[in-house]
Amino acid sequence: MTTSWWDHPKAHEIFRCLARLGEDSDVLVSRLIGGKVTYLERRLWPAFLAVATSNEPWQKRGLSEDARRLLRAVLRIGVQQAKGSAARELQERLLVRSEEIHTEAGRHELVLQMWESGSGARAVGPQLSPAVGREQLERVVRSIEGNTALLPWYRFGKPKGGR
Repeated sequence: MTTSWWDHPKAHEIFRCLARLGEDSDVLVSRLIGGKVTYLERRLWPAFLAVATSNEPWQKRGLSEDARRLLRAVLRIGVQQAKGSAARELQERLLVRSEEIHTEAGRHELVLQMWESGSGARAVGPQLSPAVGREQLERVVRSIEGNTALLPWYRFGKPKGGR
């Protein structure tokens, strides 16, 4: 039987801890593994950003028209508030950086922007090629006994020269 982690007796405490972790300036939050929220420590930022900003075919292949429209808006305006499946598509393909906010109406929405802007653009170390970035991230996933097939470049199309 599958239940939500919200059913756990310490769910609210877990949520508060995750929120604090997401606010840490040494942690980057993305939907890297299996489309789930993933927390990356600073030493992984160069590898992650090399992949996220690579503009590789797997990132846009098969995007819905709504997601394409939303991406164009983010590119044109710089920052876009959104919710729903189109925003999630962009997150899962690492095309945008997002931050969850509470609106005045009490809803949860995302603020989307390109990785190159805002805190995603901080000096993070040496510039890496996308291939080197993917390899480094795959190595980390394997080291925690994770499934590399859940990484977006495999979920949405194997990159040229990829393994």
